[in-house]
Amino acid sequence: MGDIRFERVRKVYGDKVVALEEFSLVIPSPSLVVLVGPSGCGKTTLLRLIAGLEKPTSGEIYLGEDRLDTMEPRRRDVAMVFQNYALYPHMTVRENLSFGLKIRKTPKGAIVQKVDEVSKSIEIAELLDRRPAELSGGQRQRVALGRAIVREPKVFLFDEPLSNLDARLRDEMRYLIKRLYQRLRRTTVYVTHDQVEAMTIGEMLVVLKEGRIHQVGTPTECYNSPADAFVASFLGSPPMNLLDGCFVAGERAVVFDGGSRLSLTAALSDRLARGGVPEVTVGVRPEEITIGEKTDRDSPLTLTGAVVASETLGHDVLAHVDLGWKEVVVRKRSRRPATVGESVALSFPEASIHFFAGRDRRRLERGEG
Repeated sequence: MGDIRFERVRKVYGDKVVALEEFSLVIPSPSLVVLVGPSGCGKTTLLRLIAGLEKPTSGEIYLGEDRLDTMEPRRRDVAMVFQNYALYPHMTVRENLSFGLKIRKTPKGAIVQKVDEVSKSIEIAELLDRRPAELSGGQRQRVALGRAIVREPKVFLFDEPLSNLDARLRDEMRYLIKRLYQRLRRTTVYVTHDQVEAMTIGEMLVVLKEGRIHQVGTPTECYNSPADAFVASFLGSPPMNLLDGCFVAGERAVVFDGGSRLSLTAALSDRLARGGVPEVTVGVRPEEITIGEKTDRDSPLTLTGAVVASETLGHDVLAHVDLGWKEVVVRKRSRRPATVGESVALSFPEASIHFFAGRDRRRLERGEG
């Protein structure tokens, strides 16, 4: 069905608001791609450009060999599922599902068959004679999803479809959407600001900020090897701890505010020395940190602090530790809460440490300084 290609797309609202800046991206066919980022990063704008609800200020958008941005929306053969469901309130579920097929002058027998098949696949067959006002939020979202599926479009577009649902329903709908994609194998572009949703749904993530791409990769790649400090801080719950400091080569240490220091192993020190950039951000995931009794402050890859809060998450505990100049979060496998006020040592395994440096705080790869 063809890849979706953005070639140097720019979108400006009015005279000053730049939603997208020289945006280029290829979305392979078929794939389940999640556009993720904070509010205002341009993700919904991208979806609306594909659907034809917006026109780019400059640049080109293609679906296969077809130029989308010059094509009328009704000819694009894409189906969009909105955050607010966008169902026709005066129509029954059956009529909502069949409306798009009737517009296309699909034979009545084929409409009945298709509506029956789709309603069973998303478990709303018993709701066909109800109107939207008689449905729960989760049921309405299933109807909105069914209305898109029944058309058999080339591309599915999802604009934060689960944000109005409670936690349990979001879990159910995430699974349903992924299962449907695996069955239908149609290119699906999904927009969300929820990084947990992005990680669980997407085959590929496109992490955005202020209209620019910060990283494209699988959820595992983006989580384990974040391209920069923004991606590191955005993905993960809780996110990666980021500690800003200055590398002192002669001491083989990173010195933080107030004189606190992280002594490095020879390998990590040599890695930073090769780059010659003194300002560095040390990053480590909460689940990678080992928390224990207070030990020698100068031992390699160890910082000391005091527990100021503890959150119990069933089998896991989140311990908030005040280092005196920065608070960090440690995730440990335990059913016992951490003791507030206790002095502790935080040990960072060498393989878990990330370094970010430069004006854009890019991640330093293993072979870089």
